[in-house]
Amino acid sequence: MDSLAGRVILVTGAAKRVGRGIALRLAREGARVAIHYGGSEAEARATAAECGSVPIFRANLERVPEIEALFEQVVQHFGRIDGLVNNAARFTKIDPLRITEADWDFIHSVNLKAAFFCNQQAAKHMLAGEGGRIVNISSLGGIRPWADHAHYCASKAGLIMLTKALAKAFAPKVTVNSVAPGVIPFGEHSPEIDRFIAATPAKRAGTADEIADAVVFFLSASNYITGQILAVDGGLSQK
Repeated sequence: MDSLAGRVILVTGAAKRVGRGIALRLAREGARVAIHYGGSEAEARATAAECGSVPIFRANLERVPEIEALFEQVVQHFGRIDGLVNNAARFTKIDPLRITEADWDFIHSVNLKAAFFCNQQAAKHMLAGEGGRIVNISSLGGIRPWADHAHYCASKAGLIMLTKALAKAFAPKVTVNSVAPGVIPFGEHSPEIDRFIAATPAKRAGTADEIADAVVFFLSASNYITGQILAVDGGLSQK
């Protein structure tokens, strides 16, 4: 396992929730963290301050030119990019019979389309240099079907297959792996979340730092570990 000290790692959607937890953990590991945000500037600045006053970068990931500009700005600032944690995502619950084209595009434009172009841009810079590591944050919903989240499940299942395909395409200099979180509620309470927790063999929800454990593993592992999906879900995906 390689040290992350001094390595330049971009975390998308790092202002809040899991992304924030990952960014904080990477900073503790000594990485040079780049914080991406979309609309949550105040939260991004707070996360950046907690990471040691690291830089923040704004981009609307629905727009490919802004994704391209994001990676150019990160490389211009740091001189290189060694890792990408592709965390930014959207989540909605809608009866499949009521999903509109706009609902579908709202989810897929970030969860799958933007994920691909972030992977693409990261790999271009990494392959031109000394290589790198990409970690895509997928979801338990990409492994197990949820009736009222068909559009979301499709986007995350797509991200899992994208991870596997790009792992082959970018080898051997760049690894591409995925972490699939289970229930990470961040203080939210609902009957649905409570049912998921009750069904989890570990009998509890997970934490952002537990997701970060898996991210750190993939970022620091050798290139003999690529194209893998690690579910961090308390065993829920096995039921």
